Amino acid sequence: MTAAALDRRVLVIAVLAAFVAFLDGSIVNVALPAITDELGGGLPVQQWVVDAYLITLGSLILIAGSLSDLLGRVAVLRLGLVAFGLTSLACGLAPTAELLIAARAAQGVAGALLVPSSLALIMSTHRDAAQARAIGLWTAWTSAAFIVGPLLGGLLTDTLSWRWVFVINVVPIALTLILLAPFRNERPATRTPIDVAGAVLGAVGLGGVVFALIEQANYGWSSPVVLVPLAAGALALGGFLWRQATAQHPMMPLSLFRERNFAVGNLATVGIYAALSVAGLALVLHLQQAAGLSATAAGLVSLPVTIMLIALSSVFGTWAGRVGPRWFMAAGPAIAAVGLLLLQAVSTPFDFVQQALAGVLLYGLGIAVTVAPLTSAILGAIAPEQSGIASAVNNAVSRIAGLVAIALLGAVIGTQVDDAWLDRALQLCAALLLAGAVISAVGIRTPKQPARS
Repeated sequence: MTAAALDRRVLVIAVLAAFVAFLDGSIVNVALPAITDELGGGLPVQQWVVDAYLITLGSLILIAGSLSDLLGRVAVLRLGLVAFGLTSLACGLAPTAELLIAARAAQGVAGALLVPSSLALIMSTHRDAAQARAIGLWTAWTSAAFIVGPLLGGLLTDTLSWRWVFVINVVPIALTLILLAPFRNERPATRTPIDVAGAVLGAVGLGGVVFALIEQANYGWSSPVVLVPLAAGALALGGFLWRQATAQHPMMPLSLFRERNFAVGNLATVGIYAALSVAGLALVLHLQQAAGLSATAAGLVSLPVTIMLIALSSVFGTWAGRVGPRWFMAAGPAIAAVGLLLLQAVSTPFDFVQQALAGVLLYGLGIAVTVAPLTSAILGAIAPEQSGIASAVNNAVSRIAGLVAIALLGAVIGTQVDDAWLDRALQLCAALLLAGAVISAVGIRTPKQPARS
C-alpha cells in the first residue's frame, strides 16, 4: 500500500469511527417525541435520553484520550467500535425509558473511546499541509454527522421505528472494523498510569449537576432531590480540578492550558458548541411538536447546513492553515448567529422558503467557516505526542458544553414548546455564538510561519 493510499485509508477509518459517536449526539433528537409517545416521561425523559449519552461521553473522553496515548490508538479504537455496536443494539431493544437511558449512558462510554483515538490516528500519520487538510475533512464529516443526524433520524423514525436510529450504527461500525483489520497496534515506549480518581470525580460531578438541572423542573430548586446532587456534583467537580492540579499523571493536564490558543480555543468552544446543541434540539422539537411536521420533514430543514459543512469545511480549514485561524473563528460564529436570529421568522403554519431558508443558509455558512479552523487552532498549539489527550480535552469541552446547555434548557426558556419558546432558544444560541466570536477575535493568535529558505 502506497503512503498516499495509507493516508486515505486512515482518514476514512478516523472519519467513520468518530462519525457514529457524533451522530448519536443528534440523531436521537427527532426521535424524542416518538420515544416518549411509546415509553412516556415527557420533556425530562427527552432531556435524559440526550444527556445520559453526553454525560458519560464528556466525562470519560478525557481518560479515553489517555488510554489512546497509553495502550495504542488502534487497540482503543477497536475496543470502542465493538462496545459502541453492542450498546447501540441495547438502546434499540430497550423496553422502558429507564433502560433506554441506562443503555445511552453505556453507549457514551463506548463513544468516548472513539473520538480522541480517531483524531490522534490522523495526527500521527499526516504532517504539515496534509495534516491541516485531513483535520479539515475529519472536522467537516464529523460535524456533518452532528447536523445530518436529525434528517437520518427522521427518515428512520417515520419509515421504520425510533429504535432504528440506534440499530443503524452497526453498519458503519462493521465497515470501520473491516478497514481497520490490517493495522497493527503500536504501544508507546513509556506507559503512563491512568487517572482513575480523576475520571470518577469528573463523572460524579457532571452527573450530579446535570441531574439537578434537569429534575428541578419536576421537584423545584428547594427540594433535597435537587439540592443534594447539585451540591455533591459541585464538590466533585472542585475535587476533579484539584486532582488535575496535584496528580502526578492527571487525565487532563492543566499545563495544556498554558498554550494560549489551546486555552482560548476551548473557551470559544464552550459558547459555540452549547449553541449548536441547543439550536439543533430546539428547532426539531418545535417543528414537530408545535408546527406539526413529520420527523423526516423536521430533519430536512437542516440538510443545507450538512451540505455546506461537507463542501466547505476542508476549504476553510486549508485557508486557515495558510493564514491562521483567528478571523475565521471570529467571523464564522458571528455569521451563524445572524442566521439563527433570522430563524425567529419560523412560526406556525411553517413555510420553509419564506421563514427558514435564508437563516439556515447563513447558519450553515457560519458553522462551515468555524469548525475546521477551531480544531486546527487548538491542536496546532499542542505537541504531536499529546494529540490524543488534547483532542480528548477539546471534545470533552464541546460535549459538556452541549449537555449542560440542554440540561438548562427548561429552566432558562421554559418547557412549553411554542413559537415564543423557539425565539428565546434562538436568541440564547445567537448570544452564545457571538460570545465565541468575540473570544476568538480577542484571544486567538496566528502561529508564526517558519522562515522560507
